[in-house]
Amino acid sequence: MDQKRKLSVVIEHWIEHNESHMGEYKKWAQTAGELGLNLVKAEIEEAVSKLSQSNQHLKKALKAV
Repeated sequence: MDQKRKLSVVIEHWIEHNESHMGEYKKWAQTAGELGLNLVKAEIEEAVSKLSQSNQHLKKALKAV
């Protein structure tokens, strides 16, 4: 596999991996909210937002490969 193709595969994997984590983070944010840990919930939700932004950049990078 050439390096360009390998890079595409790696970026695709990162995107999928991030999406998987985002699902878990959202569940734990909800749990934190149910426990009354609103600051924890807000910080986890912010992490999800940043990860989503990261995926947007990765998708742009993937298109550019």
